[in-house]
Amino acid sequence: MKRSEQTFDYRMIADPEIFNIHTCEAHSDHRFYRTGEEALRKDDIRHAEQSSFLHSLNGLWKFSYADNYLQAVTGFEQCDYDATGWDDIPVPAHIEMQGYTSPQYVNVPYPWDGKEQLVPGQIPMEYNPTGSYLKDFLVPEEMKGERIFISFQGVESGFALWLNGEFVGYSENCFTPAEFELTEYVQDGWNRLAVRVFKWTSGSWTEGQDFFRFSGIFRDVYLYTIPEIHVRDLKILALPDEELRGGKLSLDVDFEQKGGISGELEYTLALNGLVLRKESVKLPSSGRWCGELDLEKVELWSAERPVLYDLTLVVKNEKGEIVEVVPERIGFRRFEMKDGIMCLNGKRIVFNGVNRHEFSCDRGRVPDRELTLFDVITMKKNNINAVRTSHYPNDSWLYRLCDEYGLYMIAENNMESHGSMDAYERHQISMEELVPGDRKEFLEMMLDRVNSCYQRDKNHTSILIWSVGNESCGGSVIYEMSQKFRKLDNSRLVHYEGLFHDRRYNDTSDMESQMYPSVASIREFLQEHKDKPFICCEYTHSMGNSNGGMNLYTELAEEEPRYQGGFIWDFVDQTIRTKNRYGEEFQAYGGDFDDRPSDYNFSANGILNGDRIPYAKMQEVKFLYQGIKVLVEEDRLVIRNKNLFTDTDVYTCRAFLYKEGTVQAEKELDIVVEALSEKEYPLPFEIPAEDGEYVLRVSFCLKKDTAYEKAGYEIAFGERSFVKGVGSWYALADRKPSEKTSEKGELKLVRGSVHTGVQGRDFSLLFSTVQGTLVSWKYAGKELIRRNPRPNFWRAPADNDIGCRMPQRCGIWKLASLYQDADGYPEIEEREDAVVVSIKRKLPAAGDAAVVTSYAVRADGTITVSMDLDADSSLPNIPEIGMLFGFDADYDSLRWYGEGPEETATDRRCGAKTGVWKTKVKDAVENYIVPQDTGLKTGVRWAELSCANGRGIRFEGDAMCFSALPYSPEQLETAMHPYELPPVHHTYVRCMKAQAGVGGDDSWGARPHDEDLIPSGKYHFEFRMRAI
Repeated sequence: MKRSEQTFDYRMIADPEIFNIHTCEAHSDHRFYRTGEEALRKDDIRHAEQSSFLHSLNGLWKFSYADNYLQAVTGFEQCDYDATGWDDIPVPAHIEMQGYTSPQYVNVPYPWDGKEQLVPGQIPMEYNPTGSYLKDFLVPEEMKGERIFISFQGVESGFALWLNGEFVGYSENCFTPAEFELTEYVQDGWNRLAVRVFKWTSGSWTEGQDFFRFSGIFRDVYLYTIPEIHVRDLKILALPDEELRGGKLSLDVDFEQKGGISGELEYTLALNGLVLRKESVKLPSSGRWCGELDLEKVELWSAERPVLYDLTLVVKNEKGEIVEVVPERIGFRRFEMKDGIMCLNGKRIVFNGVNRHEFSCDRGRVPDRELTLFDVITMKKNNINAVRTSHYPNDSWLYRLCDEYGLYMIAENNMESHGSMDAYERHQISMEELVPGDRKEFLEMMLDRVNSCYQRDKNHTSILIWSVGNESCGGSVIYEMSQKFRKLDNSRLVHYEGLFHDRRYNDTSDMESQMYPSVASIREFLQEHKDKPFICCEYTHSMGNSNGGMNLYTELAEEEPRYQGGFIWDFVDQTIRTKNRYGEEFQAYGGDFDDRPSDYNFSANGILNGDRIPYAKMQEVKFLYQGIKVLVEEDRLVIRNKNLFTDTDVYTCRAFLYKEGTVQAEKELDIVVEALSEKEYPLPFEIPAEDGEYVLRVSFCLKKDTAYEKAGYEIAFGERSFVKGVGSWYALADRKPSEKTSEKGELKLVRGSVHTGVQGRDFSLLFSTVQGTLVSWKYAGKELIRRNPRPNFWRAPADNDIGCRMPQRCGIWKLASLYQDADGYPEIEEREDAVVVSIKRKLPAAGDAAVVTSYAVRADGTITVSMDLDADSSLPNIPEIGMLFGFDADYDSLRWYGEGPEETATDRRCGAKTGVWKTKVKDAVENYIVPQDTGLKTGVRWAELSCANGRGIRFEGDAMCFSALPYSPEQLETAMHPYELPPVHHTYVRCMKAQAGVGGDDSWGARPHDEDLIPSGKYHFEFRMRAI
């Protein structure tokens, strides 16, 4: 409710029916300038424009902190208040990031949960951080004598405003502008602005988003004045006709005219600098003008080709003088529902999307334009075509960038009451108590938020869908909010997920939207419900080592027309750069600030880390979201162009033929496949008949520079392996003579009372009866082994493993890895070509399970390691099956022939390429916010571990899983932060037959899919190793 009180009463902030006082009406976020030259000079997409109508108040303000309102200073709003002893604080900034109180991260519960007993609308009284701000300023010369306004672009979560001791107004709603007219309060000389900010208000019950809880003035603050005739609000609708040839531009302009004076509006539409239309009209005295332009031909906007027109409004006064220039960038596009399917410009759209919190590890939610630009470019480079502003309006800059670079947007309103919804689902409160639910005292507040969201952002072409909010269950209030969006805007659709929990108002959302459903459940739902399309507003939860099985969702989008994609949760880790007790910088998460309650590392779910470095899982995202699907088949090449509007001839297509990692041939291909079409081509090369493994890869790269990347950047690829000679590379390699065959010498077997030795020309191995394992492996007089090798069945649990309780279910395999009993003496067999030492071990933690490890040592130094596990099928799934070795940390370089270049997983390997890759062992550790299993290489044919002089160990396997890390699984598992990992003394190598998938359908219960699990049973694994 908009109130007209002349004084501030603290009780207002606990009344959900009071959410703004004396605020100006919400309006579009158009920019306005004094002259056309100023508009052109300042309107640079990479830099903030500075209209001379605006005067920034960003910078240092005086500040006083209190734990609650009753402890806050009194009388500070008066002009004669002495703030000499106050601190300085930058604006914009969160007070928690400036050393006042601490950041707090909670996901579901309200931040005061368990501390104060509150009912909806009430606010914490004992601890509700309150910040008092003062700013003295002089009115700029060009503003004197004019009407003056102040704009707060974002304040958490409520604030009262005074100027020169007079109460100006009050506002809630953190994420859209609050503006006030100051004209009657401004005085000559110095003016004192006083702001009191409250962390929690009654509105906080519907601002329970999954993020760090901050407070303060966190977006820009500026004064602005308006000319004698001013475009107060602007509504633009650029709609193509039904045939998608011509179009209509509709303008609805709301003016403020000083003293009712008349004027003229001149408007120009241009494309790429060419003026298409120029019209001029007299302004009506009503203060509103509506007009239309019909165009015979328009170029359409899409994420693939974000064509924007330049619309310029020039306002002139009665004398014909220019008083205001408004430049806007607009796109023509038609987004609609056709036969239950969402279509853009007539084509079925698929959202290859991501959720994005507006967050920086150094500034929190304070907007950073360069960082936002980086995010948009990163999305474009990785084939992401859509972003959901989870779960509140972001700074306007993001929307402008999405218009310019081409990203589809679900523009989400500021609403989440997850804490209330959770209490309802736990049967702790009734439907009547749910917030906002059916509670009429919250209705006007929520409708005002919808209006503010719409009014600010309505002219952004990139917005296809309005979202009412997030995770607030259902009810009549949310339904009314959706209807408000529809009443304001019939050119877009409306989204809401929470009706999944409350079907009373199923028409709240125009599409079925769910979070983290399985592919099977989506199929089942679509079989039974055919009235709406289906999207996943959140899916493939990217917490830590995750995103396994994402390909099943992208494949579903190709198979099921009414499944129209999803939005990954989420884009970037919400972590805060801080220092530990020893002054070492690290990325902190919930709980690291002694914040309680907290949901700890659940704040870190990004495909980028806090430093905005993409995790390895981005490799999978880029591949699965690519617009061109390349299928290299046995006898032909199939190119499926999934783009809606872009033919493949805008890319350069090249084919490469590799033999075991080395390029044998390459050529440019003439591939022309129209949008939404598929063509077959002959294989570009004849695969040689000569023994070997050949990989044929076809790659599409940008032919020309784009706004987001240079020509030559790869946007899509596909490949296939061809093995000639035998069925696998491992079998093929076994047929090849060793480099040392001609000088292999003889093997010597030494039988001792406790140890058995096998000696060759330049190597020796020693097996211990007591230890029941290989205890020494020397090459050229140097000991290679630093930790005795052992069969291993455990990995450091990933975040998803923790969420689905894998350690509780499968923990016996950790014990089985650590605590094994030698079962009898090693068996020794002397063969013609090798000495075989077989060792049997019991696994007491796993019942009667046992494992036999055999080392077949050849005279050339090659050791064939075989491992046979016999475990009862009734035992829990096995996280991993393989051997673990501990070598000296000097062996710190890794080369491998297999899938790469990034870390993969057994259920996250679609985006990998087969080739020869290299890395430092330390760099194989992904910088997950909580250490966990990392560095896995899948499809490994061989791997070489070496030290500075090139000496080392080579491993060969049959497309095995492989890992070389500076930490053991146990060391990774016990650390809660990377800085807690111990000093590096060893390189731990794991050669694996298999490792369970990492999963990712969600991070709190969903297991990897059955096909990506390892049931207990009998397994045989074999690989070779030799010193090099």
